[in-house]
Amino acid sequence: MLEVGCEICNDLNISSRREWLVTNGLGGYASGTVAGMVTRRYHGLLIAALNPPRQRILLAAKIEDSVQYGGRFYKLSTNQWAAQVIEPAGYRYLESFCLDDGIPTWTYALEPGVRLQKRVWMQVGANTTYVHYTYLEGSQPLVLALETLVNYRDHHKLTRAIGQWMRVEPVGNGVRVVASNQAIPFYIFSRDAKASTRYEWYRDFFLREEAERGLDRVEDHLNIGDFHGTLKPGEVLTLVFSTEVTPNLDSAAALEERRAYARQIVKTAELGDAPPEVQQLVLAADQFVARRALADGGEGYTIVAGYHWFADWGRDTMIALPGLTLATGRPHIAREILRTFAGLVDQGMLPNNFTDTESEPGYNTVDATLWFFEALRAYFAETGDTAFLRELFPVLQDIIAWHERGTRYQIHVDSEDGLLWAGEPGSQLTWMDVKIDDWVVTPRVGKPVEVNALWYNALCNMAEFALALGEPDTAYRKAAARAEASFERFWSERHGYCFDVIDGPEGDDATLRPNQILAVALPHSPLSPERQRAVVDICEQELLTPVGLRSLAPSDPAFVPHYQGDQRQRDSAYHQGTVWAWLIGPFVSAHLRVYGDPDRAEAFLKPLLQYVDGQGLGTIDEIFDGVAPFSPRGCIAQAWSVAEVLRAWRLLHPRNEIKG
Repeated sequence: MLEVGCEICNDLNISSRREWLVTNGLGGYASGTVAGMVTRRYHGLLIAALNPPRQRILLAAKIEDSVQYGGRFYKLSTNQWAAQVIEPAGYRYLESFCLDDGIPTWTYALEPGVRLQKRVWMQVGANTTYVHYTYLEGSQPLVLALETLVNYRDHHKLTRAIGQWMRVEPVGNGVRVVASNQAIPFYIFSRDAKASTRYEWYRDFFLREEAERGLDRVEDHLNIGDFHGTLKPGEVLTLVFSTEVTPNLDSAAALEERRAYARQIVKTAELGDAPPEVQQLVLAADQFVARRALADGGEGYTIVAGYHWFADWGRDTMIALPGLTLATGRPHIAREILRTFAGLVDQGMLPNNFTDTESEPGYNTVDATLWFFEALRAYFAETGDTAFLRELFPVLQDIIAWHERGTRYQIHVDSEDGLLWAGEPGSQLTWMDVKIDDWVVTPRVGKPVEVNALWYNALCNMAEFALALGEPDTAYRKAAARAEASFERFWSERHGYCFDVIDGPEGDDATLRPNQILAVALPHSPLSPERQRAVVDICEQELLTPVGLRSLAPSDPAFVPHYQGDQRQRDSAYHQGTVWAWLIGPFVSAHLRVYGDPDRAEAFLKPLLQYVDGQGLGTIDEIFDGVAPFSPRGCIAQAWSVAEVLRAWRLLHPRNEIKG
């Protein structure tokens, strides 16, 4: 159990920056702050995924909850308004906050001997959120008054009061809410409280995190009803927000179902005596796994890249897959994710990204497809599933053939040296992919080092796959040998490390970035042992931080120490010094390969393992500032950040050793 004490809960500056997240396996989620103060457009009690994992719509914004006890009135909610007023200030009554089996749980101490607990969770596989109050102790009855604030908007947008909008209709055990004739109806139910409808706009919520990101920062929500209930000690009151007409209103059963699900996730991971932080990260890993509809009408799996604003990305999915699924003992999910994306391959390429609004994916990536080979290798190594390998083998053959003859964005094998070349003006094809209008911040056109490390690794994997299936492997081995020999061109004797890009429009680029660590970390390395060590050493000296690797060396004139400001400022810093947590995984793998010291390798993981009580509680952020104190930035929960810490931890703690 991850717990936050009153010294943090009662400090608004801290508790309003600690964020919780629950998800439903569809791409839908609920999220907020420990203080209960809404600080982002993405905070709410029910953000439903209407077309999993896309089309995410904010339905239930928040509850203004208050308590009447012994003739006194206590407001438990906390709000910051555009006039910079904090009212009410319910955080002052918070005694503690914890993640109990991954469930956000608040305990309020109204006065000595009077305590109330609140829990929030989502039903797995449904756009349904439970808000569950338990009267823990007191000598008199306690009256709960819950004002329900709703909305109906894309989770990226904001709403201002627009007059008569929602239709609110009483139904059994609650109300039905309809935003428009085109909107899906949603429901608020309670078997424990009486509902009364209202229609009142709450105006000018101030969203501090949006303001700090240089974005619109004021929003209105609509109060459409009150729920009242009187409790005796030990009794409960639950509100259920749902797009389902008949969700389960038995809150005790729903809570136990959610608890059992979480405990099974941890049990399946076979963690042995792993520290609680690892167990919590296993629960965090499950938050990114989501359903995705297939073109044939079926249903597969995918990985949401990060909360709150990312949908699923091909690159992020393939990098995160081993850590989120294989390290946690769920290879069947890995198989279905691989099958889903195999069905999306087009002209030898995996899709780069999906958005919440566009039905067709974008295919502007050179490395996602190559990570697909590595994800499949990891799956096959874990399972020995030859039948599935045979199923996908024709797709892999087609991918290699397309790369050899050329596909989109001039991605092709150079006939002169067997290395992979990619890019054209205005394109951003690698994971360093920021584009601001027409400005590609890190274009990397030519032959990027990690792309060619991945290409070599893919060819070696392909030869091994062919051998396992009894298929011809000679062509793949020859292509791999040629790429390995040509990889020599990446080595800079002058600098003592690899060029980041060779054969670019302006020649070879010796900028010190972390991409070369993949040439050591991948199972098949094209570098000699001496050069592997040199790469690990320079990355440790110049790029390593307690929370990941910097995207650019601090000695570089283009280094940006802080990721902050408006979108242009942030985007221009994204790969120019910002620390990326996911890179700690490749670094640990590379260090272990070079030095063979598991204890030292694990020491690099400990800060991120212990960080699970940071900004995104129970999970790991996307990025951090490039200098101390390495403040967290970007998404509060990032799939490949969590995945690579888990994958590296599992590398150091194999399942067979735990069983033994």
